[in-house]
Amino acid sequence: MTIKLLAIGKTDNKELQSLIDDYQKRLGFYIKFEFDIIPDLKKVKHLSEDQQKQKEGDLILGKISSTDVLILLDENGKQMDSVGFSGYLQKHMNSGIKQLVFVIGGPYGFSQEVYNKSQGKISLSKMTFSHQMIRLFIVEQLYRGFTILKNEPYHHR
Repeated sequence: MTIKLLAIGKTDNKELQSLIDDYQKRLGFYIKFEFDIIPDLKKVKHLSEDQQKQKEGDLILGKISSTDVLILLDENGKQMDSVGFSGYLQKHMNSGIKQLVFVIGGPYGFSQEVYNKSQGKISLSKMTFSHQMIRLFIVEQLYRGFTILKNEPYHHR
């Protein structure tokens, strides 16, 4: 199985990007992982929030195949602890899917078409974080999840 992370816009904080790169490298020891950045939309000042979500949604849907399992990182998604998340990953690996895709949306969230295509929503916290920070948090939690599955000492129970 491959895990793919889709995000709108590049990370402009070098320190944050360095941390993301570190966890992405570590994650590669456990599973094939891809991080795909969808460029920020240009000329959005004349677009409404719905129009921007629609355009970003079209770009997101263009990056996934019909066999992908699409999971949205969404404030209204299911919350779980790290051990629960590792079980969630294991369940998906056991199901025989080819690619599990996690998506971080744009500043206004997801279009209805993206919600309709998704097979689940996860919330990393009840708190609100920047889209830049969420990238680090999900990559770290993916890494943590695999260390839990392998009974490695990174996650102390």
